[in-house]
Amino acid sequence: MQFGRVIGVDFGTKKIGIAIADPLRIFSQPVGTYPQEEALKVIERINRDEGLATIVIGWPFEEDGKEGKATQRVQEFINRMKKLWPDADFVKQDERYSSEKAKELIKASERPSMKSGGRGRIDTAAAGLILQDHLDESSF
Repeated sequence: MQFGRVIGVDFGTKKIGIAIADPLRIFSQPVGTYPQEEALKVIERINRDEGLATIVIGWPFEEDGKEGKATQRVQEFINRMKKLWPDADFVKQDERYSSEKAKELIKASERPSMKSGGRGRIDTAAAGLILQDHLDESSF
């Protein structure tokens, strides 16, 4: 097992949701939603403070399972991150329906109002779901 933290990233053209796995890599915890440049600074801070082992990024397949324009944008962002953190592993995690699942979880929570955090809450929750899916698939 590589040392360092595992983070989840939900890429959006305007905002990026970030989640982090606990040190035992059992569950994901929300970090927040940020504009692209600020998100990179947050990831760098995690790398500096705790090290980065793996970056799990949502891979936006189209409904039929094919790659499209959205996957091209995410790949460009991955390429940028690989230059910043060449020692980290990068995992593409199918993110179809992660935003819808995140909306459902938020609505079912104690504070169902979408006004409290709005889209940022959804992006952060989606990052957490993407990461949790990876953690669940990787557990033994």
